[in-house]
Amino acid sequence: MILSPCIRGTSEAEGVIIVKMDNKEKRQDYQRNNRRELIDARRQLRKDGEASEAVLWKCLKSRQILGYKFRRQFSVGSYILDFYCSEVKLCIELDGAGHYTLDGADYDRQRELFLLKECGIKTLRFENKDLYYNLDGVLNEITDFLKECRGDNKPDPSGLSATSPKAVEE
Repeated sequence: MILSPCIRGTSEAEGVIIVKMDNKEKRQDYQRNNRRELIDARRQLRKDGEASEAVLWKCLKSRQILGYKFRRQFSVGSYILDFYCSEVKLCIELDGAGHYTLDGADYDRQRELFLLKECGIKTLRFENKDLYYNLDGVLNEITDFLKECRGDNKPDPSGLSATSPKAVEE
């Protein structure tokens, strides 16, 4: 499993502050980022996406992990994120073979810098094969990150854990 270097070791004490947005701010954020000119590209990615994305989407959709809402193929600037949670400004990316070339790695680095510095969006990155061989581990990593963002040990409002049967089997 690969985690973005910008994620490791970050906390409020180190300058990362989780900011709750009101509905107006969320709407403006959505309109600013989910650009109309990328609608067709986003639809095509959802339709023809990797099988690993479909597996993870079944676990993320409908607020199954700690009650957080994720969007699939959400655009920010000129980039299309695999999964995005606006409540904590979290991007989850699944990496296939194209990401492990020199050009792919450079593109990913530039993209992560833009997302973090310009938009305050943190990135969690996983290899496609991790979803097939270690789905529980991936879901636990996402859940741990969301708990850290929440900053407490409140119980899951949905009543589902990251590895609950509904989250994994759907």
